Amino acid sequence: MIAIIQRVSSASVTVDEKEIARIGAGMAVLVSVHAEDLDGDIQWTARKLATIRMFAEGERNFERDVITIGGSILLVSNFTVAAETAKGRRPSLGAAASPQVGREKFDQLVAAVRVFVPSTQIGEFGADMKVSLVNDGPVTFILDSRRK
Repeated sequence: MIAIIQRVSSASVTVDEKEIARIGAGMAVLVSVHAEDLDGDIQWTARKLATIRMFAEGERNFERDVITIGGSILLVSNFTVAAETAKGRRPSLGAAASPQVGREKFDQLVAAVRVFVPSTQIGEFGADMKVSLVNDGPVTFILDSRRK
């Protein structure tokens, strides 16, 4: 499972010109489920999202996690994050989970993250989403459960 996480002051998701999710301070996360992801990948990713120290405390930049700042998480399923781009000009999406498996494991991730951060919001799986955010910093990290 790969997650692109961005520290945000706000973020939202719009589908068919209707806003379906919005958060204030916290993190916006683009998540890709890999075909070989297991339950351990889901749990590792959920725990890491909740506890990674990416928020400032005074002059120290990476001291607090989303829980300690009382922030929220916006999870957006995005299978293109799994793209292989080393060869050729067209990204290969063969490493991404099938839509059925992707939805199942994404839903499991949402439930696991909400254990830590109940205010977690989500995009709409498989929809053409417009994701807006104000990246605070900018601060952006990549989490990859295969490299845990």
